[in-house]
Amino acid sequence: MAQFIQRFHADKSAIRDELNVGLHAPQAMTSPKYLYDALGSKLFEAICELPEYYPTRTEAAIFAAYADEIATSVGTGRTLVDIGAGNCAKAARLFGVLQPAHYVPIDISVDFLRDSVDTLQQRFPAMEITALGVDFSAPFALPDNVGSAQRLFFYPGSSIGNFTPAEATDFLARLAQAGDNDGGLLISVDLIKETALLDAAYDDALGVTAAFNLNLLNHLNTVLEADFDVRSWKHIGFFNVEHSRIEMHLESRLLQTVHWRGGKRSFAAGERIHTENSYKYTIASFTALLERAGFKPQQVWTDPHGWFMVCHAKPISRPGGM
Repeated sequence: MAQFIQRFHADKSAIRDELNVGLHAPQAMTSPKYLYDALGSKLFEAICELPEYYPTRTEAAIFAAYADEIATSVGTGRTLVDIGAGNCAKAARLFGVLQPAHYVPIDISVDFLRDSVDTLQQRFPAMEITALGVDFSAPFALPDNVGSAQRLFFYPGSSIGNFTPAEATDFLARLAQAGDNDGGLLISVDLIKETALLDAAYDDALGVTAAFNLNLLNHLNTVLEADFDVRSWKHIGFFNVEHSRIEMHLESRLLQTVHWRGGKRSFAAGERIHTENSYKYTIASFTALLERAGFKPQQVWTDPHGWFMVCHAKPISRPGGM
């Protein structure tokens, strides 16, 4: 049976304080982690099936085309630490070639992860699985039974783009300190491409991404005891060329005042809450970021269009602890 270790226990007071500060900022904002309540996680799964959302299918095609090369580069029999594992499907598709000795999925959406791991263990009853419910954007320690040798950190889905480049460098530096030269990092990154393709991927015709973004307000209503009216807001998603990032916002449709536990704010018509960034890179700019974080890129794989890349990197020097 899979072992589940819950180290993320929501500190309701700290969460309310964080959200209160963000909503009162000159540019109102929330962390993208608040998009992923139980419903938000399911909506994101649906987004990944949309025709406009190229990252999922493009990444899957890269893994399928280069599975053997990837396995040769990263090695087999590793401890596979899956960061932001979600439904664990991406890692599971690589089990056949990577043959992990130990699978360690990590996610902040604790209930969603627990359900995913229970299903996965039924499919792979012989595999050792240790699931970790944790906010991986903050420093954390891996369980004692996850040995430091041959840790392969797996960070698919281009989720590294949710961090600013400086935050991404700091985050990856922590992974470099926790890894070893026999394991390393297998990471996916979304590359800069035509603006129209990027805009469509984050503002689809069916409105699933809009529902995903708007559901944040339902989450805030629960967490903050707020009175956001979802009908009074609309989803905005676009590529900011200057900053090389997708931005997602919620825009007020009218002049309104929203109340919540600990505060209130009047929003003018057209005023926005900034809910997510997704930075896009070139191969050169991201490999430079990896090097600043203490990793040496080993090999890069891309799709034929050059839309997306998967990279294997190893720590430049042997680390200490995380």
